[in-house]
Amino acid sequence: MAATRPPRRPGGSGRWALRSIVAVATVAVLVATGVSWTIYRHSTSGFTRSGALAGGPTSKHGDQNILVMGLDSRLDEHGNPLPQAMYDALHAGSADDGGMNANVLMLLHVPGDGSKATAISIPRDDYVNLDGCPSNNCQGKIKQAYGFAYAEKRQSLSAQGDISPDDLESQSREAGRRSEIATVRQFLGNVPIDHFIEVTLAAFFQVAEVVQPITVCLNQDTSDSYSGARFHKGVQKINASQAMAFVRQRRDPNPDLNFTDLDRDRRQQAFVISLMQQLTKNGTLTNLGQMNRLLNVAKANIAFDDGFDLVKFATTSSNLTGGNVTFFTLPIDHFGANENGEDVNFVNLPQIHSIVRQVLGPDAVAPETSTSSTNTAAPQAITGADGKVLNVVNSSGENGMAAQYEELLAARGFTRGSASTGSTIDSTTQVEYGSGAQGPATELAQMLGGSVTAEADTSLEPNSVRLIIGTDLPDASALGQSSTTSSESDDTDSSTGPTDPNATESVSAPSGPAQIVNGTGTGANAPAPTDLVNLTNTASVPCVK
Repeated sequence: MAATRPPRRPGGSGRWALRSIVAVATVAVLVATGVSWTIYRHSTSGFTRSGALAGGPTSKHGDQNILVMGLDSRLDEHGNPLPQAMYDALHAGSADDGGMNANVLMLLHVPGDGSKATAISIPRDDYVNLDGCPSNNCQGKIKQAYGFAYAEKRQSLSAQGDISPDDLESQSREAGRRSEIATVRQFLGNVPIDHFIEVTLAAFFQVAEVVQPITVCLNQDTSDSYSGARFHKGVQKINASQAMAFVRQRRDPNPDLNFTDLDRDRRQQAFVISLMQQLTKNGTLTNLGQMNRLLNVAKANIAFDDGFDLVKFATTSSNLTGGNVTFFTLPIDHFGANENGEDVNFVNLPQIHSIVRQVLGPDAVAPETSTSSTNTAAPQAITGADGKVLNVVNSSGENGMAAQYEELLAARGFTRGSASTGSTIDSTTQVEYGSGAQGPATELAQMLGGSVTAEADTSLEPNSVRLIIGTDLPDASALGQSSTTSSESDDTDSSTGPTDPNATESVSAPSGPAQIVNGTGTGANAPAPTDLVNLTNTASVPCVK
């Protein structure tokens, strides 16, 4: 059953989705074709490089995992305003609009053996734990890790004084990149991120201008006054301005279409597919003038990590052309609102981890979170649990449950508190926390799953958490086994991501491997937000909502 998205308010920094992912596709196609190596090597010297990726696990067998981050910024890669003519053409407001959220997140997996590549789109509003609690925000939309860390670093550096505008911008962006990369790595189940590419708004329009017209296909007539979209059903050619509307549309007067951000993810994927085809068909790759124009766009609006060797990448990524990329969009559990009233996607984290192993293969996950076939693996610690006292109240009516959960959760990092029996039998398990313990309490509720939520309680001691066990919570031994044994146990774990009483609808995660739904389906076969969706026939232009 599909989750229904509550109506969104117009405006806001969340208006823009993947506008400049096409710049990444452009670079990928250029390097993969091997055209004019002398010019290419000379041209790549002007790219912005970053040291934000230092540390972390790396892929095996020559594989490369490349995180693509598209910023919701009306500035170029160096923090400079765009030409006014571009703002006018894009209907993007001014340099003061937008922000530093990573509104586009896509993991590109390029196998070292030359087999088919995989791209995984991560919905930008997924509600997750933010690595490092940037700007004191331990939970938020996954896209916000960049913006919160950027703002925190910028404020800190500004307060110190005596720093140039260029250094201020550069160091703030580095903080944003580090936080976003770590948050995504954690969200996907400790998947190695070997490289990253960061793109800005301007790249999209400039690349689309070079290669227009571009062919797209829609399953139905659609329009949107906010984005300027007005498209008819079927195959059609669009120009650069229309391309902007195509990839950012998320509304339609017809309520039956029920547009969501996940539909935009699929449109963005379809657009990248079409762009890569266009680049190989319209002579761009044999036109040195157009190639230089594309590379100049990339230099102004793209950043790479220090270790990203584009020449080496070219030798292992020829499979990015010719329809050899499978695109997936990760599912959500349900739509809802966080404690601040913001629309968010609530996710089933164990299901996400299982899907990543399913589509990338078990070797794609770093050893420290890979599951084994025995029950000897150490339980994964709850983030921030160290130093937090856990008190457990057994209100389930089953003897010994409080002691069991004290032992289980002490192994996950909490400090043992008291284990007691409640005065009443409760049907619903609750997690409550004092000041300073929101992060681990929320992750604990997420681990327990079902309808368990984490709520603040001012009567509790600081840095303490209270777990009140209801009749809905299983025996602790079952939970411990599903968390520490085989991948089959993980795949059937029905725990959900952070939940909220304002959620409009909750859908339990399916057991076993996630069913893959065709992203081009229509009618009853149209993909739902709770589906793992893919676009596989990338040799032709896919028709999407």
